[in-house]
Amino acid sequence: MAQKKKQTAPKSKGLHPRNPHRQRYDFPALIASCPELKEFVAENRYGDLSVNFSDPNAVKALNKALLRHFYQIDYWDIPAGFLCPPIPGRADYIHYLADLLAESNEGEIPTGKTVTGLDIGVGANCVYPIVGHRAYGWRFVGADVDPLSIKSAKFIVESNKAVKQAIKCRLQRNEAHVFTGMINPDDVFDFTMCNPPFHASLEEAQSGTERKVRNLAANSAKKTGKASFSKQAQSKAGSIGKEDKSALNFGGQKAELWCDGGEAAFIERMIKQSVAHAEQVFWFTTLVSKKDNLAGIYQALKKAKAKDVRTIEMAQGQKLTRVVAWTFLDDEQQQVWREERWAK
Repeated sequence: MAQKKKQTAPKSKGLHPRNPHRQRYDFPALIASCPELKEFVAENRYGDLSVNFSDPNAVKALNKALLRHFYQIDYWDIPAGFLCPPIPGRADYIHYLADLLAESNEGEIPTGKTVTGLDIGVGANCVYPIVGHRAYGWRFVGADVDPLSIKSAKFIVESNKAVKQAIKCRLQRNEAHVFTGMINPDDVFDFTMCNPPFHASLEEAQSGTERKVRNLAANSAKKTGKASFSKQAQSKAGSIGKEDKSALNFGGQKAELWCDGGEAAFIERMIKQSVAHAEQVFWFTTLVSKKDNLAGIYQALKKAKAKDVRTIEMAQGQKLTRVVAWTFLDDEQQQVWREERWAK
């Protein structure tokens, strides 16, 4: 069968229609769910409640509130210096994944514990499995090369009754491996997902983090009219690399931020290793942040003889990103998969 390639684009800019974070943050409701958020909330220059997004403590408190309010997660925290992800954007990936599964299931999203996903790079935050289970009842395996990330993710899972029985964590002991060692011979996954390391080096990661902090500070200053936010954030950005190169306030640890060759090399390695598990996974997927990497990814998928390739564009305001998905299953194999795993 010749490789099929399909591209879907969002009908309008903004988060996925099923994403509960589409509207503006309801800070009174979030504070009611998580009182510790209150100290970080103030009126901006327009009279609207907001938080200073250049303050990592404020972002962490907002995440705790969102996870508690929308997903019934009573405990959530991450070690200092680890990636503190934006919950709305993470949720978007999950909802577009649900659409992809629905397209393979006669328009109906398969839900419940018979659906299992593998999150490559689960991180210390464990956000993708949390959202995926709470939104659709899916089970997850979260994999990561960093022992502290796995320890943190396990603690989050064990501390929350809402997800305790649905998420398992596995430590990848070989940084050169993605699926090798994480997909056991008897494993079957309906999908894999990944937010791959973006940068190609520590220096590139530090530069990107400094730029992000300055941009967040500038935006906060515009919205609040308080230049002190900008000065504070610029001070933090300037200290990166001088005192503690690992203290990337918004970026995370090495495995979360960068790898040799950056995003393109990581995804090409993922594609090569996916071939060995062609019949154990329905859809392999990954985020692709850099549009320029798509050509090489498509070429690698052609070489790997993927049967079907999808590119799903996601829009969050002016920011555009995409998910590339591929499967090695032909039409007959897909039908068998549906009947054995997703049939009601």
